[in-house]
Amino acid sequence: MVEAVIVDAVRTPVGKRGGALRDIHPVQLGSHVLKGLAERNSLDPALVDDVIFGCVVQVGEQAGNVARWAALGAGWPETTPGTTVDRACGSSQQALTFAISSVVAGHADIVVAGGVESMTRVPMGTNRNNGPGKPYGPDIEARYGQDSFSQGEGAEMIAEQWGFTREQLDQMALDSHARAKAATERGDFADQILPITGLDKEGNEFLFKEDEGIRPGGTLETLGKLKTVFRDDGVITAGNSSQISDGASAILVMSAEKAEELGLEPIARLHTAALGGADPITMLTAPIPATQKALQKSGLSVDQIGVFEVNEAFASVPAAWLCEIGADPARLNPNGGAIALGHPLGGSGARIMTDMIHYMKRTGTQYGLQTMCEAGGQANASILELMN
Repeated sequence: MVEAVIVDAVRTPVGKRGGALRDIHPVQLGSHVLKGLAERNSLDPALVDDVIFGCVVQVGEQAGNVARWAALGAGWPETTPGTTVDRACGSSQQALTFAISSVVAGHADIVVAGGVESMTRVPMGTNRNNGPGKPYGPDIEARYGQDSFSQGEGAEMIAEQWGFTREQLDQMALDSHARAKAATERGDFADQILPITGLDKEGNEFLFKEDEGIRPGGTLETLGKLKTVFRDDGVITAGNSSQISDGASAILVMSAEKAEELGLEPIARLHTAALGGADPITMLTAPIPATQKALQKSGLSVDQIGVFEVNEAFASVPAAWLCEIGADPARLNPNGGAIALGHPLGGSGARIMTDMIHYMKRTGTQYGLQTMCEAGGQANASILELMN
């Protein structure tokens, strides 16, 4: 069997909604990471067999197969194909699994996986307002007794089920910002971020090279003043939820034989991949069974995993995951998560994976596990193994 390896991973800095990346077309964001990935690995783009991108809101500027247009926008040969996948927030994590599977099957030698989302330019939900009728249909309404599903309400349901207080969730948010600030100051993101020309508040161009959403120095008192979003008596606020963001990411996958031929040193390999499903009303608990399945398939114990990345869609999601999985909290999202760094939907899975890859390389961590909740009650779980 062909061995697939991860050679490199890059991303843009993540921009806030209406922030530094507001003037950049999502195809340009995708092109930026593709160009940077090829340049820093001295890779001839003509050797790339496919580009697989995740993107959630595939309308407007993100319609028409953004992966293909990103490759062309990067100046790559017209012979380089691309395809775009949608597994909601886990789209680019799924793209990586597809890329690795393609190489392992012998269908491709080199594939770039990644994702992009400009939530400023293509607002979340606009793909569901693109025609008449309800998005789920009568069978779903008959089964679940409702024709709409809210991730925010799901986050509230999780907090209620596990008994999380507002203060506990707000503290997780504060910790996320603090860890992200510390990682930035240590330069831990410098080897993965590709700086890009952005706009400041006045519209002036500047070299954008650090994630824009990090807000250190908050307190429980200041977060406690924020209004709840989904329930008047709830616990979920903008402060303990992921940020609406813009960004792109890309991961270089190839066969071990091709990496040796090109003189490129692999960083990691995908040890195990798993999927999980849960009820679509609570929606956000699937990372728990996905993680359990991945650990069972891998033969590894929780204690053998040196770093966990669980997407901070809402603070209650990783909080519930911790309760059920029993992982060491110190190993969870060590550089902060989406509450601080942002959540550009289709680009988030590869953004998180990029951070985990570089964390493992930098610290010598042998195994890392990533999982993230997805709309419809799904989740991806991936275990990486360090190779050097």
